[in-house]
Amino acid sequence: MTYVANFTNVTKRYPRGILALSRVTLQLTKGEFTFLTGPSGAGKTTFLRLLFGEEHPTDGELAVLGYDMNHLKSRQLPRLRRRIGVVFQDFRLLSQRTTVENLDIALRICRLSKEERIRRIKAILRIVELEGRADSFAEELSGGEQQRVAIARAISGDPELLLADEPTGNLDPDLSQRIMELLRKIASRGTTVIVATHDYAMVKRIEARTIHLEAGEVLVK
Repeated sequence: MTYVANFTNVTKRYPRGILALSRVTLQLTKGEFTFLTGPSGAGKTTFLRLLFGEEHPTDGELAVLGYDMNHLKSRQLPRLRRRIGVVFQDFRLLSQRTTVENLDIALRICRLSKEERIRRIKAILRIVELEGRADSFAEELSGGEQQRVAIARAISGDPELLLADEPTGNLDPDLSQRIMELLRKIASRGTTVIVATHDYAMVKRIEARTIHLEAGEVLVK
């Protein structure tokens, strides 16, 4: 079995003794779709930040995509992050740029040729079902469409791990369901997807693994 991430007794403490995660042991596997739930302050954001290399474990061992996160060197971080996509609740699109332009900016970081960028953008727009909105400015899109563009941007580099932090927090239930179906579709293509959410009703509707955090401890895994 291929592990995308492996937590072994991972503890994270912040200054003044604040305990964010306590002795977390679990694995994320290739192509797995997982919910990350828990109340505010339970440790969800810290969990995601550890996976993205924004924080490092205080104790225990963490490996992400083959990298030892306890001893990750600064020069290794950009290489790791090129293999990880991130989706935020607030979309973070450039409002005066079109859908294609928002995606192209992300792909330029990958140093692809213009022809390869065009090919990849067309393929991604098919996945997120936005071919008809390619030339629309971000500010002209609905909330659901903007979130799909944000997801398209996150998967533009063909990541092995996709982190979605409250991706449906600003959307109504029907749009939230469509976004979750899209994220599951992405997981079925081989990307490991982990979704942090407070939407327990949606979690109950969708059959998927759930990691539940309470005061930094994993209660369900």
